[in-house]
Amino acid sequence: MKANPISPTIPLDQDGVHHGFLRLPYSRDDSAWGSIMIPLTVIQHGKGPTALLTGANHGDEYEGPIALHELAVTTRAEDVSGRLIVVPAFNYPAFLSGSRTSPIDKGNLNRSFPGRPDGTVTEKIADYFQRTLLPMADIAVDFHSGGKTLDFVPFAAAHILDDKKTQKECFAAMKAFNAPYSVQLLEIDNLGMYDTAVENLGRVLVTTELGGGGTSTAQTNAIAKKGLRNVLIHAGILQGEMQLDPTINVTMPDEDCFLFSDGEGLHEAVIDLGDRVEKGELIARVWPLDRTGVPPREYYARREGLLISRHFPGLIKSGDCVAVVGVS
Repeated sequence: MKANPISPTIPLDQDGVHHGFLRLPYSRDDSAWGSIMIPLTVIQHGKGPTALLTGANHGDEYEGPIALHELAVTTRAEDVSGRLIVVPAFNYPAFLSGSRTSPIDKGNLNRSFPGRPDGTVTEKIADYFQRTLLPMADIAVDFHSGGKTLDFVPFAAAHILDDKKTQKECFAAMKAFNAPYSVQLLEIDNLGMYDTAVENLGRVLVTTELGGGGTSTAQTNAIAKKGLRNVLIHAGILQGEMQLDPTINVTMPDEDCFLFSDGEGLHEAVIDLGDRVEKGELIARVWPLDRTGVPPREYYARREGLLISRHFPGLIKSGDCVAVVGVS
């Protein structure tokens, strides 16, 4: 297979604190010999596990970049036993444009694995992580939230896997993260996901959904920072006591958790995030945009549980996710 064109500007395997970039050559109209410079920090001290820490896999999700920028600027080498590889803006072009996907190639990084070394910009980033960074890692934390189109109760998640040994380790790390909600997730669309790439290598993965609406809050930023520190203590990379608060355990066992719109219109939330719902209970209405006097479409829970996610914008299109009900 061809070599990946990305190269780090700092060492990945030397003790100390190193700040630099992953440089991806990118020739374009405004820079014939240009590059995409993805910010990178590597902090290493002695022997120990390696944590690969990423935010902005989708560019309109901000808790991860905030927590990881703070970690990079406040962590000393002597604080670490092992190595931290910190990439606050995984899909850097998308992050700069505040969009879910890359403005260069419209690539959704979280659906682009294993990537290609001779593919699009997004595929090259995926390939570099797949073949270079992920094999170095023992544990990965990939921060997500709802971006501009969804809103979530703040949760950490680990996936239900066929490999029960890896699943057990992922669940333990998720519990250590200790978000207000802890979700055991059966992924319904895992083709090309970074999560799947991590898990297929037998590595421990913790992911999150910490809010949404294309912004972050003081609460969700604090959850990200506390959870990150907890996981790194759990992994033996940082020292100290984990801060553990009550968490609500939730599972998402099948597709009955999800509701999707079958038409466009004006979205009306009937149930708030975190509320308990009964099977058959009304969750949302969608009103027509072009006329009055027409009843709305109505969407009902397909199972009993907690409303853990909902559509965020005021308008909704056919095929959009209306809501997600988790089982508690």
